Amino acid sequence: MAIRSFQQHIPRLGARAFVDRSAVVLGDVEIGEDSSVWPLTVIRGDMHRIRIGARTSVQDASVLHITHAGPFNPDGYPLLIGDDVTIGHKVMLHGCTLGNRILVGMGSTIMDGAVVEDEVIIGAGSLVPPGKTLESGFLYVGSPVKQARALTDKERAFFPYSAANYVKLKDLHLAEGFDQPE
Repeated sequence: MAIRSFQQHIPRLGARAFVDRSAVVLGDVEIGEDSSVWPLTVIRGDMHRIRIGARTSVQDASVLHITHAGPFNPDGYPLLIGDDVTIGHKVMLHGCTLGNRILVGMGSTIMDGAVVEDEVIIGAGSLVPPGKTLESGFLYVGSPVKQARALTDKERAFFPYSAANYVKLKDLHLAEGFDQPE
């Protein structure tokens, strides 16, 4: 795994967090306990902070970045992700905020300043435009994303199931040493 410091910021991993050896994590990044970062993922906190909660899974080939502070955006946008979030394969998260118990479908993009409240499912291939807020308790799909319908009880029950499943899987990968350099 490539855990790299950048300008005196050293990524911090919570207890039992797993970062695959092919992933890159650099700069001002904190990853919560029992969270997992899977192959070929890049988490780049080089010009702002990235915070990832507990039991959150970031799937293969995802890219997580921030928006720097500058003349067009004086404060920039950090990337903030809550607990029990499942981020699908090849997802792009850029300077946005995700609450707790969220499923981000494969290939989705969530852009600067967007806010995803708790208990939301974002369908595969969706685009969440800059500054958009996704209200808690709904399925969103499309490009740009639109609210499709309220979540079912079964879908709400999936959030803790998915988080727990990835905790078990990352424990198996930790036991096999896949977080260590070859």
